[in-house]
Amino acid sequence: MNTNTPRILVVDDEPEIRRLVCEILEDEGYQVAMAENASVARELKKSHEPNLILLDIWMPDMDGITLLKEWVAEDLLLCPVVMMSGHGSVEAAVEATRLGAYDFLEKPLSLAKLLLIVERALEAGSLLLENAGLRKQLVVDIEPVGKSATVIRIKDQLKRLAQHDARVLFFGEAGVGKELYARYLHNNSSHRGGPFIDIAVGSISPENSAVEFFGKENQGKVYPGLLERAHKGTLFLSEIGGMDKAIQLKLLSALESSSFLRVGGSEAVRVDVRVVASTRLAMDEEIKSGRFRQDLYYLLNEVAINIPPLREHSEDVPGMLSFYVDYFVSQD
Repeated sequence: MNTNTPRILVVDDEPEIRRLVCEILEDEGYQVAMAENASVARELKKSHEPNLILLDIWMPDMDGITLLKEWVAEDLLLCPVVMMSGHGSVEAAVEATRLGAYDFLEKPLSLAKLLLIVERALEAGSLLLENAGLRKQLVVDIEPVGKSATVIRIKDQLKRLAQHDARVLFFGEAGVGKELYARYLHNNSSHRGGPFIDIAVGSISPENSAVEFFGKENQGKVYPGLLERAHKGTLFLSEIGGMDKAIQLKLLSALESSSFLRVGGSEAVRVDVRVVASTRLAMDEEIKSGRFRQDLYYLLNEVAINIPPLREHSEDVPGMLSFYVDYFVSQD
């Protein structure tokens, strides 16, 4: 079996549809696994690690939309999912796309459209993994570059802070490298052996924020949230000014007690995680306007680090340019 051949999982409760789609895709050279319901689909997803999933919306044990929600919640790098339905509607297509589906196919399936969407979805999935790999490689290899007094001072300060568990809040304009400095702090700390989980707080919708931060329990299955995934490591909250007001109170409670309840859970979960945050906003104005809790701000801002823009230490430009040119040439 060629491990480079794309693997596709077809999930549909109709045997004829499964057989037809399987034959078409195998004729095109793809490896195909078939599942007749959500339960089998879960197992095949784990064992086959598909590059693409074709998922029927209407199934007897669990509908495809619900299964898609489950997979999106538990898998940060979920492969592309294309929804299929013989009862297609604009509402269903919009909902599936909103949840993260790559595309939507109506039955009876058009052979040409099926193959075109499969090809495009596999390309999109491959690009996603490639970008994720590059991003991971970059953040592991690269630290703040510069020999100016500004960069040296900040790095020395972060090295000292890394020996303690004080929460650090990075201030600075967009694009100054707040996340890069946060990773530098993590990589020099006792948490460096654990994960570095970063999240753009403003990208989390208010209705999903509790599940995103604290995870959930459903029918005996556990879906860890950000705090749990960052256990023994660092959780970086990017641009906290965009945090939903309701979640601020829950996060405050979790940080104060180092424990929380998963959504749908009844037992407290305890975590060992260093929380680091950043903002480009004037937080005193956010607090004054009532958009951000003062007590949470003080909790996150045990130590404040200002990251100045490059224009204020422009002597680092030649060195940075040389470093990144050499870096990307070496990766070619």
